[in-house]
Amino acid sequence: MRTMPGQGTDQEELFALMEKMKHQDTKWREGQTFCLVYDGGKEISEVNKRAYNLYMSENGLNPSAFPSLKEMENDVVSILAHQLGSTGEVTGTMTSGGTESILMACKAARDWARQNLKITGTPQILMPVSAHPAFHKAAHYFDIEVVTVALCDNYRVNIELMKNAITEQTIMLVGSAPNYPFGVIDPIGEISKLAQDHGLWCHVDACIGGILLPFYRKLGQAVPPFDFTLPGVTSLSVDLHKYAYAAKGASVVLYKNAEYRRHQFFITTDWPGGIYASPSMTGTRPGGAIASAWAMLHFLGEEGYLELVGTIKQTTEEFYRRIEALDGVKTVVKPEMSLIALASDQHDIYQIGDEMSLRGWYMDRQQFPPSLHLTVMAGHAHSIDRFFSDLQASILEVQKFSNRMSHTQTQIKKALIRSMPKGIISALVKKEVRAIRQSGGVIPKKTAPMYGMLTSIETQGDVEKLVLNIMDSMFDQSLPVNNSVKDVS
Repeated sequence: MRTMPGQGTDQEELFALMEKMKHQDTKWREGQTFCLVYDGGKEISEVNKRAYNLYMSENGLNPSAFPSLKEMENDVVSILAHQLGSTGEVTGTMTSGGTESILMACKAARDWARQNLKITGTPQILMPVSAHPAFHKAAHYFDIEVVTVALCDNYRVNIELMKNAITEQTIMLVGSAPNYPFGVIDPIGEISKLAQDHGLWCHVDACIGGILLPFYRKLGQAVPPFDFTLPGVTSLSVDLHKYAYAAKGASVVLYKNAEYRRHQFFITTDWPGGIYASPSMTGTRPGGAIASAWAMLHFLGEEGYLELVGTIKQTTEEFYRRIEALDGVKTVVKPEMSLIALASDQHDIYQIGDEMSLRGWYMDRQQFPPSLHLTVMAGHAHSIDRFFSDLQASILEVQKFSNRMSHTQTQIKKALIRSMPKGIISALVKKEVRAIRQSGGVIPKKTAPMYGMLTSIETQGDVEKLVLNIMDSMFDQSLPVNNSVKDVS
């Protein structure tokens, strides 16, 4: 068991250890990371730190104690509402991130449905299969059922299938602007009209697009309506710690009007500690995140965001052009924003991803179809040449392997995994987990074998068991701390 040190650690020694630990992290400052961190540059980072530190100790739980935080939160919400089509009634609150914003919208829809719809049994959320897993999490937490709808060939939700899937249990229809896996916008206008016609709640997940898409439109790109300009839209989520460049822990959930928002709030009046009211999931709400979001919107302003978004737009277009010119990889679909799914019909894309990881690049792995995910940011304008040089080298390296193992052999290997008895699959799972545990809970840079196995196993329970075991290994407190701190001297 790890125990607290008997004596405190000297500051210099403490921060030297933290810097040493940090060396094993992905190198996002070098423009080699395509998720998790949204880097707006040194000046934006400094403003963020200064704003966050100014409110590092303040708590947004009680607005009466810190009226400045209340004023900043209301200002942030109002600015976002105006950007996203409000004519005066749209309102909302800040949350800790896109997941909490989606959780709050689902909770509000459930409580609204209890009052306004005649639901018997478990309420259902109807959404594209590409919608964010946070909706599944909300369903798991709030006793709601998720019904997924297949996509068309253009990777947007099939609106006819969605229409046919509406039942007496349906309370909410969902669309993404854009969806995360493929970077394309669902037909939000048709989804919201469908919801309006059936008297249902319509939520738009614009967590990643809510900031960029209005500026894309101002830069001359045709962006289909996706916000409160559509009368059928009830709620919308948009993150500020992504392309608004606020510090982590900043998102907004917006509602058509205050009546819908009331269903988000939690209040209890019979606690000996007094009346307790909370606007969102969390109790304590970090004041620094609220202050950072407010500071970014005012520091950058329209002009600053237009400049950043223009760079992102141009860089994404250059990524797309260069990918399409390469032999061996392709985009799954032409993106409408700054998200690209990179696939291959010639090679194992996960092996290409492994080769890129060995060269220092960090990208998410996706499935259905197998692909690598790129979230393009302004900083990638400076690393694009290096990226494509490494990508070409990675394709050539995988091509050498492909020449040794034919496509037929690869398919036979996957078929064998599918036909294996559960005992053998269980042994393979244990082997993968053991390797991760022996590495100190660190996922290896070469993950193609693991992803290949995951996509070949047809029983969902076996896949979930593998992932649960991996998570156990990653959060194993019995591992010595030295195992997770590599020797970088």
